[in-house]
Amino acid sequence: MSRFTVIALPSETAAQVRSSGKAPRYGHPAHTELASGYGPCRHCLRTFRIGQENRTLFTYDPFAGIEAVPLPGPIFIHEQACARYSPDAGYPADLEPYAVVLNGYAAGQKLVERSLVSAAEDKTAAVRHMLERPDIDYIEVRDQTAGCFDFRIERVADKVLQC
Repeated sequence: MSRFTVIALPSETAAQVRSSGKAPRYGHPAHTELASGYGPCRHCLRTFRIGQENRTLFTYDPFAGIEAVPLPGPIFIHEQACARYSPDAGYPADLEPYAVVLNGYAAGQKLVERSLVSAAEDKTAAVRHMLERPDIDYIEVRDQTAGCFDFRIERVADKVLQC
């Protein structure tokens, strides 16, 4: 069984966007408005309370620092500071009810496998199944309806016991 870690938007990036009002790396203006969709916030990976919380939209490259070719797109975070999703908390419970696209990549941004996972399917099982492939280095999770980047998943290496 493959163990995995969930990589949410770094806290430093969220704080930078909130304080500067600009997208990191690109400098495009960020836009804040009352949430009209569930999101999620890419920092805490909770869904937005539609009509009750403000969310900030900005351009983000989920491959920055991982791969050479940028592939920027729009993402949301809470307008107010929120706690970053814990990497070892498993698949985010708030996102279980939503259909996703799992893109399994090898180093060099080589798309190895794409899996469309319905709202009714077990997301954790789908992730573990994909991570059984040794040629997949990480998984990019995207919303199946909007196509937006949600978060990244990486395999946790099993420790070898030394005797």
